[in-house]
Amino acid sequence: MADTIRKVDYFSMAVSNRPGAALRVLDTLRDAGVNLLAFTGFPNGRQAQIDLIPEHTPALSKVARSAGLKLSAKKTGFLVQGKDRPGAVASVLKKLAAEKINVTAIDAACAGAGRYTALLWVKPAMVRKAAKVLHAKK
Repeated sequence: MADTIRKVDYFSMAVSNRPGAALRVLDTLRDAGVNLLAFTGFPNGRQAQIDLIPEHTPALSKVARSAGLKLSAKKTGFLVQGKDRPGAVASVLKKLAAEKINVTAIDAACAGAGRYTALLWVKPAMVRKAAKVLHAKK
């Protein structure tokens, strides 16, 4: 089975770096029926940054507006999914490196049942080229 690579929208937001801060955002989204493809969070100075990768961008945007969540402007990343194997992530990075596309950040994990997933980001000026190189779907 070949890897599937999707170009995805994502939004970041700052939250308090305190227990339960991200949970409140996730509860709000869950209660409104917003499904996330992925979620990341990490400390950023005295606050924390969370990144939300929605299945449907309009649904996230609507809930964020009504709940007063301050999302960043829409940004683009890539969601990679495939059969887990040695070098799975390396093969994706090799394609980008061959075209001199620098990866800004990447998170990858075994997804269980013999599958893996990765999120990767490139500079905005390189999104179109990376999508072409990776044969990414929208």
